Amino acid sequence: MSDPKNPNIEKRSTPQWSLYQRENFWKPNTGEVPPFNTEPGKLEELAKEKLTQGGWYYASSNAGQSYTHLANRQAFFRHRIIPRQLVDTNLRDTTTTIFGHKVSAPIGFAPIGINKIYHPLGELPVAAVAKELNLPYCLSTAGSTAIEDVAEANGAGPRFFQLYMPHDDELTISLLTRAHNSGFTACILTTDTWQLGWRHDDIATGNYAFYRGIGADLGLSDPVFQKRLAEQGIDPKKDPQRAGAYWIDNVWHGRAWSWEKMPWLMETWKRISGGKPFCIKGIQSVEDAKKCVEIGCDGIVVSNHAGRQVDGAIASLDALEKIVDAVGDKTYIMYDSGVRGAADVFKALALGAKFVFVGRLWIWGLSIMGEAGVRHVMKSLLADFDILMNVGGFQNIGQIQKDAIGGFLPNANLTRLAENGAESYPKAYAMIAERSKL
Repeated sequence: MSDPKNPNIEKRSTPQWSLYQRENFWKPNTGEVPPFNTEPGKLEELAKEKLTQGGWYYASSNAGQSYTHLANRQAFFRHRIIPRQLVDTNLRDTTTTIFGHKVSAPIGFAPIGINKIYHPLGELPVAAVAKELNLPYCLSTAGSTAIEDVAEANGAGPRFFQLYMPHDDELTISLLTRAHNSGFTACILTTDTWQLGWRHDDIATGNYAFYRGIGADLGLSDPVFQKRLAEQGIDPKKDPQRAGAYWIDNVWHGRAWSWEKMPWLMETWKRISGGKPFCIKGIQSVEDAKKCVEIGCDGIVVSNHAGRQVDGAIASLDALEKIVDAVGDKTYIMYDSGVRGAADVFKALALGAKFVFVGRLWIWGLSIMGEAGVRHVMKSLLADFDILMNVGGFQNIGQIQKDAIGGFLPNANLTRLAENGAESYPKAYAMIAERSKL
């Protein structure tokens, strides 16, 4: 089972991630057991057992009746990979390059806020594992740890800063300056969350950690925000609830920005960072993707916030296909929403994404076992991806092209492009809700 003395291992440009499978198979011989099951359903169930009710609701809740989340999973389900045989994959290369960083795989840590409701150390163990595996880490403005501390934990790892933009230019400039000074090499503005979507479980339980005085550390450590607190007469040590509320009400403020503000933000980030990449996250419309290209964005993240913001919206994977057709040769396209395994990463890449962010998988790992849990989940995902490329007949990321998944022919029930490695079914969405709840 994946011979550790395989002579090809030393010749590969990337680690033999698939050896993590053998490592877990061998554990019973040394009186050990694998940390936990990474099958998404079982992973989610174990995380639910470990988390508080509030932590579980915040991590698992989607907008409305979760129909957008359902659509995300259905969209992955309708695309099928056709493996190729007798391809020499012994020296397969899982690496890719994103914004000048050569990374282990086209897989990154999606920005997720308030990690301290999942583990006392918050974002720190996540950033540390990202560095260890050489996978990009994206810090959320809603993070529960100071920007500088996250950067220290991430060390020399590639990292990006996800911005929820306040309606306070001085505060925005302060956040971006701190990010740049801390080695974050791209700014990713999220545009689908001026405020949280309607999430029934969170609302029914009043589940909002910031209003309980938990998780506002990123803001409370900001000098401009500290000045704002003083102006309001709020002492964060004596009144953490008011301080937390004042911070998050500046971040998820409910006041929309528009395209007119983007030139200022882009120019500000470019000036502060010396010209580093600026991207917009939350794009689902072809017209919005074209507008991003028009204003000069360096990249976009095709994302519906994993179904957490607009219920009944288009599947992010379906949006990806159209957006790639429209602007795929004009900007760097990244993807997130609904990813649950290596096959999903593969399908997003085949449909034209250059890079894929994952979120809930590592959140479950963090919730279950802290840093060791994040490491187990992400090493398992890398092993899964490495094995898929090996047994599926793909030698490098460049071979995972759009036509490897296929497209649709007019009036066809099935378009099969077997010569390119995949087939896709129509948008019938036959995957039932109960099975796709993950």
